[in-house]
Amino acid sequence: MGTSLHRKPGMKLRRLARMTVSELLERSRQEGLKHLERAGWATPSALRTDVSLATWQTAAPARFFPGAAVAAAPSLLAGRWPAAHEDIMRSAEQISLKRFDLLGYRDLSFGDPVDWQLDPLAGRRAPRVHWSRLDPLDATTVGDSKVIWELNRHHWMVTLGCAYRLSGDEQYAAAAIRFVREWVDANPPGMGINWASSLEVALRLMSWCWTAVLLLGSKALSEDRFAVWLGSIRRHALHVERYLSHYFSPNTHLTGEALGLWYAGVLFPEMPGASRWRRLGAAILLEQIERQALPDGVYFEQSTCYQRYSVEIYLHFLILAARNGESIPGRVAEHVQQMLDFLLAVRSPDGSMLQIGDADGGWLLPLTARAPDDARGVFSVAAALFARADYLWAGGVTPEVLWMLGPMGVDTLDSLTPNFPASPPSRRFADGGYVVMRGGWDAETHHLVLDAGPIGGPPTAGHGHADLLSLQCSAFGEQFIVDPGTYCYTAEPDWRDYFRSTAAHSTVSVDGLDQAMPAGPFAWHSHPEAHLRQWLSNDDIDFADVEHDAYATVKDPLKHRRRVLFVKPHYWLVVDDLDGKEEHRIDLRFQFAPMEVTLESDLRARARGPKGHGLCVSPVATVPLKGEVLEGCLDGRQGWVAPHYGQRRPAPLLVYSTVATLPVRIATVLWPVNAFDDPMPTVALSDSPDGLLIHVVLGQSRQSVTLTANGPVVRRG
Repeated sequence: MGTSLHRKPGMKLRRLARMTVSELLERSRQEGLKHLERAGWATPSALRTDVSLATWQTAAPARFFPGAAVAAAPSLLAGRWPAAHEDIMRSAEQISLKRFDLLGYRDLSFGDPVDWQLDPLAGRRAPRVHWSRLDPLDATTVGDSKVIWELNRHHWMVTLGCAYRLSGDEQYAAAAIRFVREWVDANPPGMGINWASSLEVALRLMSWCWTAVLLLGSKALSEDRFAVWLGSIRRHALHVERYLSHYFSPNTHLTGEALGLWYAGVLFPEMPGASRWRRLGAAILLEQIERQALPDGVYFEQSTCYQRYSVEIYLHFLILAARNGESIPGRVAEHVQQMLDFLLAVRSPDGSMLQIGDADGGWLLPLTARAPDDARGVFSVAAALFARADYLWAGGVTPEVLWMLGPMGVDTLDSLTPNFPASPPSRRFADGGYVVMRGGWDAETHHLVLDAGPIGGPPTAGHGHADLLSLQCSAFGEQFIVDPGTYCYTAEPDWRDYFRSTAAHSTVSVDGLDQAMPAGPFAWHSHPEAHLRQWLSNDDIDFADVEHDAYATVKDPLKHRRRVLFVKPHYWLVVDDLDGKEEHRIDLRFQFAPMEVTLESDLRARARGPKGHGLCVSPVATVPLKGEVLEGCLDGRQGWVAPHYGQRRPAPLLVYSTVATLPVRIATVLWPVNAFDDPMPTVALSDSPDGLLIHVVLGQSRQSVTLTANGPVVRRG
């Protein structure tokens, strides 16, 4: 859930020319409200809430997520998930001392009292001016707004609420109430960076809703303190309602904001405006799932992180709707399951969620501490909600189910038997533009994902990467060739551009150029797409034939065609064709996870995984190649992966290069081996009357692959 681009003047004019009348009217309305707020005419200092603490405490448990207030939750969590119980209590102690683990950063201090506008990493404090006067992407003024906003989402306050619910210790409730009071005093309505994103306001509102329910019965939650808190909750909801991201960021920003309105509407129905927020939030969520979820279940921004966010948003919506007697059309649940099915298909055999596109490292509401690529909690809640045995297989029974669905949700999962998905292991996602080649569903299978679609979704493709025809693969369940990740958004612009560049991904680049050029941190000057020419899948092979013309604008317009063949269950053959007429530099890259990669004199390479398995890389080309392994290079920024926002690690980048007159063909065998020092295959190219003939030899075993116009023909022996 990143920010949108603050466009330069020329871009603004071009964008203005494309605006519809409704967009012009909405943007004009919001601009008018900003002027009124800055003049002090549209931000009331006190708001009536018409909600008494006693009445609300009685009614709230039936309106909210079952596990937040159920009496059995503490003993069930401690007995079934002792590690999660201990983690909550340990984290609550750290938070009470004003030390915070946020994104990829640990033990951050924002001062005492907490400075809510501070980026402690950059040592910069955002000015306390009206939020419309700030540019959150201006790191020189505000630091990394992502870090500031992560603190101000107040997810950690939910941890304090959970600690109180589990222990009954009033110190955690008192700390949460104190933090709320300090935040309200330091962040007057509309003033400062913490009002600059409606999504961030909505996320804080949701955290406060959870914390308020978790603190039910606490002595720290007095009538007066509750009234102040409710007044700020209402201000939050009104702000979100005024500045919805219909046109600014019509993605997870808009759906997250709608969910925040839905939260406020269902939990505080007595509050003025609550019924309006409820209707508006539901209407947006129903409308947007049709636009943001493609027919095959791929999220339109081409990002697995934001797809997981979107699934979380709709799971919360469906659960709260059921709790409050709201009928939701069945197509919503169908779309959510399609989105989960895609995440299941691209899920690595080791259980982690593959990185594709941007990833900001955050969660909608992290009720259990998890790594960014750990989607087990999402699958687990979905398994209980939809009674899906394959989601249970992917997620297990997790504490999130207890918090969100109560003991009955846990009972539902206990009644299910985990099972592999019913869908084929290998699949094409035509609308989203991905091809999955998987040997099976077991934990030690081989798995490859090929990007065969656009660089990102409309209107700016802001969370997509210039990664056309890139691939990721696992062998014997271990990840070898990986996506590099994201690292940061605005704090270090050069690193931001590197991690989303073509050079950071396992594909081919031409003349050192990216497939698309950045137009700021969340946009591209062009939006090239790949085209899937052919897809075949049966018991013996998977085959994808893809091309793109992102380099059609260079002096010598050329196309990159990539054919990937999975000869089950043994190896992949990757054939890259660069079609043109002039001389160009061609770089074929394979970005590995942090591991040992060695390059032989004949350009064959082998990688050793953490469990001792290996992946051999054997190339052959129609022109001479040079090979090198780059790792952790600061000059040119090559050989890096980012496992979390704010973290980067050196990792081997295998590069095969040539400068030659096109056309050029490179064929590469990716062969998984049980042991790192197993023999490596060799590969040779030749022509045949039927098409391209490729010989693959491993010891005494010899295979020939002919790529014909009708697809591949594999002959053994």
